Amino acid sequence: MPDIIHLLPDFLANQIAAGEVVQRPASVVKELLENAIDAKATSIQLIVKEAGKQLIQLVDNGIGMSETDARMCFERHATSKISTTEDLFRIRTMGFRGEAMASIGAVAQVELKTKTKDADTGTKLLIEGSAVVLQEPVATPEGTSISVKNLFYNVPARRNFLKTNAVEMRHILDEFQRVALAYPEAAFSLYHNDVEVFNLPATKLSQRIVGILGSNYKEQMAYCEEDTSFLSVKGYVGKPEHAKKTRGEQFFFVNNRFVKSGYLNHAVMTAFEGLLPKDSHPFYVLFIELEPEKIDINVHPTKTEIKFEDEKTVYAIVHAAVKKALGTYNIAPSLDFDGDVNFAPLQPIRVQGGFNEFDNEDRTSSGNSGGGSTSFPGFTPPASARRATSKGWEQLYEPMRNDPAQEERVSSATSDMGLLDDAFAAESIGAGSANKAIQVHQKYLLVQVKSGMMIIDQQAAQERILYEKYISSLQKKTGASQALLFPQTIELSPADAILVKELAGEFKDIGFQFEDFGGNTIILNGIPADVHAANEKELLEELIEQYKNNLTTLKLDKRENLARAMAKRLASRSLARMSDFEMNSLVDKLFACQVPNYTPGGQKTLVIMELSQLHDLFLKG
Repeated sequence: MPDIIHLLPDFLANQIAAGEVVQRPASVVKELLENAIDAKATSIQLIVKEAGKQLIQLVDNGIGMSETDARMCFERHATSKISTTEDLFRIRTMGFRGEAMASIGAVAQVELKTKTKDADTGTKLLIEGSAVVLQEPVATPEGTSISVKNLFYNVPARRNFLKTNAVEMRHILDEFQRVALAYPEAAFSLYHNDVEVFNLPATKLSQRIVGILGSNYKEQMAYCEEDTSFLSVKGYVGKPEHAKKTRGEQFFFVNNRFVKSGYLNHAVMTAFEGLLPKDSHPFYVLFIELEPEKIDINVHPTKTEIKFEDEKTVYAIVHAAVKKALGTYNIAPSLDFDGDVNFAPLQPIRVQGGFNEFDNEDRTSSGNSGGGSTSFPGFTPPASARRATSKGWEQLYEPMRNDPAQEERVSSATSDMGLLDDAFAAESIGAGSANKAIQVHQKYLLVQVKSGMMIIDQQAAQERILYEKYISSLQKKTGASQALLFPQTIELSPADAILVKELAGEFKDIGFQFEDFGGNTIILNGIPADVHAANEKELLEELIEQYKNNLTTLKLDKRENLARAMAKRLASRSLARMSDFEMNSLVDKLFACQVPNYTPGGQKTLVIMELSQLHDLFLKG
């Protein structure tokens, strides 16, 4: 039998290795930025064209490379960071594997210009598909300039799997922000298609956070610091009142390396326990410093996963540090007066005589007001009440009760979501009035059905109804808009600005109207016609956050994602006391949906309790 095992050619081995290291343009950006940091650069410029598909160029003022080092850096497993096994456990540099440049050179056309401080001339290299096309001396400033052109030009299948420019650019921004946050002492700039996205001068951490994430973060940062013999924790955590509904700006750095750790995130979240509303997530930028021997970063090629020698101690110190920071800034739990409280609703005071009886201060203070009415010590009615006629409180509302049209107008005006269409609702009342719905805790609706009792989750039902409405608007492009009386100027983060511009057509289809105001700022002129006009900026920010959260957890197209995000955000605002008119209409609208039983995310909108189940609850043991 002939021998069948053989060594792979270098170019093929490099392409295989590139599959782990270089997954998309953002992977190249990450590796080049980390190399610049390891080269002790204090000024780093990143230039990107077509979201990195056409060009990724990084220029730094680091120590540069000699002619030999410039050639060697493109060889597999060639590195200046480690030389022995023991070095793996003393790593303080960003890179150490010696795979990145070889992998990049295998799937792109690379031009390298570099010069050391003492050299008279620099070195220029051209690499295509792992092959050296050109090497010659060149006049270049001290430092290194690397241009990566036509990524995956020789692997068309990989290039076809790349997402849209907007999606790839968001990944690039993520990598850029992580490195820029970790090294505020260095100046960073980013240009995309000749447009400046970031220009960050060397500064301190707090100013770097504001420069990257936006000026609205100035007021929400609480300083966090804890030094122990085992490790130190420094950074900033967000104040609870600024928490967002989705995971957004949460950064952990271990020895200045960005890491993803659900374990550490849990330590932070437990420190916030009792301070955050349900399903809210705080902002934080935390740096952990400890001896390299106590961690293992050689877990994954991307080096975003690490293992701690003593996880429990790290968890406890991080938890204590965040708890201390929250206490230092006097952030303590408080009563939630907006929540549902099991108090009986206040009843209007029944007055048999005229309101002017309260004018007698002596009678009021003695508790013996005329006409057998009830009064309280120290109670002073409003002037409008004192001027009213002798009609009782209930009589004041009598015209409204006798005028269904007036009641309907008030009901519609007090609906936070503006969800109910009057014409459709009128039909719903007629169809569903036989089984009147009852609201419980402003969260659930109880409806009698033939087989027993149906319990509807009010928010989940709203989400299903809104989702089907908005997905229809997006497909048919029929979304109606209401103009804002005062257009709002909204400053977004660079990543969010790119996302909004990418979704401009879809936003228009569901009723949003905005225009570009330059940079990362937009002017919001209109919102969907059925959305209550209040806190438009907050609504748009929540919608963007929910959309991004869907991107990380689900594989959805733009329309489906936006419809889900819009429905979830608006439904979360809709918990309120509802009139009979609104409750019956909500039930009828739910059952007019194509899939009434579940939300788009798979949560149940209703459950039915059979009569037999209800009987069983009351059977004696």
